Amino acid sequence: MTTALITNDDGVGSAGLCALARAAVDAGLDVVIAAPRRQSSGSSASIVASEADGRIRIERRELEGLESVTTFAVHGAPGLIALIAAHGAFGAVPDIVLSGVNHGANVGRAILHSGTVGAALTGGLNGARAMAVSLDVGISPETYEWDAAAQLARQVLPTLLEHPAGTVLNLNVPNRRQPAELREAHLAPFGIVQTTMEHEDEHHVTLAVEDLPNTPEPGSDAALLAEGFATLTSITPVGSVPLLAQLRR
Repeated sequence: MTTALITNDDGVGSAGLCALARAAVDAGLDVVIAAPRRQSSGSSASIVASEADGRIRIERRELEGLESVTTFAVHGAPGLIALIAAHGAFGAVPDIVLSGVNHGANVGRAILHSGTVGAALTGGLNGARAMAVSLDVGISPETYEWDAAAQLARQVLPTLLEHPAGTVLNLNVPNRRQPAELREAHLAPFGIVQTTMEHEDEHHVTLAVEDLPNTPEPGSDAALLAEGFATLTSITPVGSVPLLAQLRR
């Protein structure tokens, strides 16, 4: 049976994580849940943890509706969780790492900063097939359609399994109950928001988040998601490009 690690950066027990875990169980995967004990958004692929005597603290949990699924709360970031899972920290080494469903979209090159994406990239780097799943909830949503995102992730699973180990996908889903049409998309140059310097003094710096002033690049994940499509992008954990040939010219 295919083994799957379900993690996130919103914390163990979050509604999005539970929806994704249920979808993975329904898909016939052998599931274990291991997620941060508390919010870890923006942690990227950090492997920082709260340690005691060099040991990372891990606690057993039980989630409503998922009582049969082994669940751990980890005092560490999602990237660390994917890393130690690859060393057998939670049982069998996972074949698949599913990260999400995140509270908010993860699009554009700004996904570099996402803990949700960081866990998927770390899983891929260590030999698993992985997918980050995010729900585009906007600023003040009236409802959260976690199951819609989780079910679309389930539909993408066969595609993920067709590709070689190390493949990492990034899925973003509109926050609506009706199924969204899925489009393959490239990463936008930025994300859907940007950070700006709001305040600075001798001892403090304050950052603010604001909408981008321009229209997203056509065909990008940011643009297609804004048009109501779900977007799927293949991303690479770490890569390099040839350099010496150009330097010798």
